[in-house]
Amino acid sequence: MSKIIGHIAFAVLLTLLTQLGGMAWLVALMFRRRLATFLILYLGLSLAAIWAAPHFGRVALSCWQQGTLQMQSWLFCALNRNFMAPELAEVLQEAAAAVDTVYPGTVTQVLDANFPFLAGFPLIPHLSHHDGRKADLAFYYSDASGYSPKAVRSPIGYFAFEQGVSECPDARPSLRWDLQALQPLWRDLEVDADRTRHLLRVLAADDRIGKIFLEPHLQDRFEVSSGKLRFQGCRAARHDDHIHLQL
Repeated sequence: MSKIIGHIAFAVLLTLLTQLGGMAWLVALMFRRRLATFLILYLGLSLAAIWAAPHFGRVALSCWQQGTLQMQSWLFCALNRNFMAPELAEVLQEAAAAVDTVYPGTVTQVLDANFPFLAGFPLIPHLSHHDGRKADLAFYYSDASGYSPKAVRSPIGYFAFEQGVSECPDARPSLRWDLQALQPLWRDLEVDADRTRHLLRVLAADDRIGKIFLEPHLQDRFEVSSGKLRFQGCRAARHDDHIHLQL
C-alpha cells in the first residue's frame, strides 16, 4: 500500500510541475524498464503537446529558435511551461523586435508562461498563470563591459531580487519570499535600465496588454509610469526579479 501511495504522490507532483509527467509515470509503472519508459513517454507527450496545443488555444514558444525573443532556459521547455495564447506570443515577438530596433543585439528572454492545456490548471508556484494569457520576462542585464545578451543573475532568471524600499509588512501567510541566503550566490550584474525601461514603455503602450506587475521601487528607478503598471500586492511573490505581463 505504501508503494501505491508513493507512486500516486509522485504522479501528482509531476502533474503539478509539468502537467503531463504524472500521466507518463502512471503508464510507465506497467513496464519493466520504468524510468526509460517514463522518459520516452514524457518526451512523446511533450512533443505531441506542441502539435495539439493550438487546437486548445495555445502555442509553444520555440526552445531552439534563435532571435530577438527566446526562452531563457531549457528547463521551462522541459517542464512544458512555454505555452501561451497566440495573441500573447505575438505581443512578445513584437515587443522584443521593438527593443532590438532601438538597441540592436538585444535578446528578450521569456521565463514561465503557461502549460499547454486546460484553463484553470495551476502553474505552481504562480497564482495566475492558468489561462494562457500571462508570461514572465527576465530583466536585461549588463556587466562591466556593457549589455550582456542572454545574461541573467540566477540560473533560471528568478529570485535574484533588486533591493529597494518595500512597504510590505512581515505578513503571513505570504508568497513574498526574500530568499536572503541565496542572494550572495547570484552573478554580479546590473539591470540594464535603458533597455528595461524601453521594454516596459512598449508593453504599456500596447492595447492588447492589460496589466504589468513590477515593484514600485523599480517603477521609480526606471522612471516609468502607466495605469497598466501595478503592484501585485504583499501576499504575492516579489516582482523585482522579473516582469509579469498579461493580456
